Order: sequence, then C-alpha cells, then structure tokens
Amino acid sequence: MSDSPAARLQALFEGHRLTPTQRRIAHCMVRGAAEVPFLSSVELAELAGVSQPSVTRFAVALGFDGYPALRKHLREVAPAERAAAPGQDSSNEYQQAVLGEIENLRRLAEMLADPAPVEEAGRILAASTPLPVLGLRAASSQARGFAYFAAKVHPDVRLLDEGGSMMEDRIDAALYEGATALLCFALPRHPREVVDTLERARKAGLTVVTVADSAFAPVARHSDLLIPAPVGTGLAFDTACAPMLLGRVLLEAMADALPDAQARLEAFDTRAAARGLFVE
Repeated sequence: MSDSPAARLQALFEGHRLTPTQRRIAHCMVRGAAEVPFLSSVELAELAGVSQPSVTRFAVALGFDGYPALRKHLREVAPAERAAAPGQDSSNEYQQAVLGEIENLRRLAEMLADPAPVEEAGRILAASTPLPVLGLRAASSQARGFAYFAAKVHPDVRLLDEGGSMMEDRIDAALYEGATALLCFALPRHPREVVDTLERARKAGLTVVTVADSAFAPVARHSDLLIPAPVGTGLAFDTACAPMLLGRVLLEAMADALPDAQARLEAFDTRAAARGLFVE
C-alpha cells in the first residue's frame, strides 16, 4: 500500500459515509494533498467549490472538533515543505499540464504497489461471458480502447458507449446470455445516465468494476470494486492518461486470468498475417 500524502489522506476518508458535497471536498483534498494542509477553511471551500460551513461539517463528519483540528492532522501527514506556489514555476501552461499528468501517473504507480485490487478485478472480468464495458461521453474512448484489445483475448466483449433507451435492453441481453460482471469507465463530468445504469446493473446481479477519477466519484456507491486513477485538470478539457493506462493494466490482469488468452492472441496474429492486415 502506498504511503504518499495523497494515499494517507484517502485512507483517512475511507470508511466514512460522506455526502456528495463531502465527497467533492475529499476529492479536492486528495488531488492537492501537498497544498491543502496550509489552506484556511475559506480557501479550501473556494478550491472545492463549496461553502465554508460545508468544510466545517466535513471535518466534523470525519470525527474532528472542527476544521482547525483537521488541518492540524493534515499537516502531520503532509510533506515537510509546502509545494511551490504556482507563480514560482517557470513552466508554461502546456508544460504544467504534462508535468501534472506525470504526477498523476506517479500516483497511479504508487497505488499499484498493492496489486491485489487489480488482480481481483482481472479475475472478475475474465469470469464474465459476455463482458459489458461501459463508458459514456468523456469516458467513451477509454471504454472503446479497452474493448478493442479485450476482444482479442476474451470470447465476448460488449461495448456500451452510447446512451439512450437501448442501454437497459443491452444489459438485460448480456445478463440473459450469462454475464456476471460489468466494467465501467467513469470520468468527469459524470453523466447521470452512467450512475443510473450502474445502479440498475447491480440490482440485476452484475458485479460492477469501475475505473474512476476518484474513490469519491458519484459512481462509487454503485460499484463493487472501484480503482481510482486521477485526471489532469490543467487544460480547458481534462486529460486522462492515468485512467487509460489503468485500463491497460486491467486488460493485462484479465488476460492473466484467461487460460486461453495466449492461444487467442497467437491465432489472431496468424490470421492477421494471412490477410496482410498490418504493414510491416
């Protein structure tokens, strides 16, 4: 288990029943673990986009007398030195976005120091035939990429990347044909339809494995196993290098749990060579 400031903060929040507003504050704090211990309640409220009383209630919900007591605790688990102020960084905005993604990947690597959740997810996904893979709007590219490669080692992958009234029908069909699990990619801004779909899927008996930007994302309460991967927010539109890489890691774990994965890959390579599918 990683011992980074972000990981220790996340461990502090786990096990508490948090409201959506409180999850938003927690998510904000995990993303800014080095800076948050030095913020006032007003500054934290502004950063998270909530009211100052919400920050106070959040501290109380975690078992502290108030925000000052929470901040004292945060300073004990934060790095010894405060992160450099934004104005002290000579990098331009494009470089900062790239450096932010490098930091997100570093955090993902720290999380993967404990491979157990990913290995469990791989076994769950491998055991489901068919395997529905859900991703709408911003998350559709992650779902499509996973499904494309997964189809080379898994016998029946069903991509669900378009919403609408047919979504429930397609999940019902997968259940009827033997599906036991669903993989979901969920990224900000979280579509209500994804939350509703996961709720229905779990009620119908599917085990939901989710890749989300935070353990406190709105989809968390409708997921049996959620593995977080942070997104970058330095540009006008979020960047999702870490969720994409986590998808490939899950793909590897699933392939490891499929007894005939290597044989399927070799058969595909043979067919592709016979068809001249790729240019060497």
